[in-house]
Amino acid sequence: MSRLAQRNWIILLGLVALSLLWRSAMLTSGILAGGVLALAGFWWLHRGLQQILAQPSPQTARAFQVRYFLRMGALGIILYFLIARLGVHPVGLALGLSVVVINIFCTAIVRFVRHR
Repeated sequence: MSRLAQRNWIILLGLVALSLLWRSAMLTSGILAGGVLALAGFWWLHRGLQQILAQPSPQTARAFQVRYFLRMGALGIILYFLIARLGVHPVGLALGLSVVVINIFCTAIVRFVRHR
């Protein structure tokens, strides 16, 4: 597992731990659900990019595009189900979905400071 992927899990666990201070099961479940969705999407995108880089061809690129739209559609359906049917906290869900973005932002800042 790459360092980036490991830090994603650490950030998610940290956000879940912090959410426990609010004692809101809806908030914690939203963060957890959003984080797991973000990490699953990150893994799916990573796998797709590995495939396209291993065998660069128009067919592989087209398959990647199709899977990208399928992933976005699946994400939309899952988000609707989580908010409308299960009632997870939307702010918690947004925080959880931001795990990968937070990780990339922090990594960029650390590398910028180191190489200055």
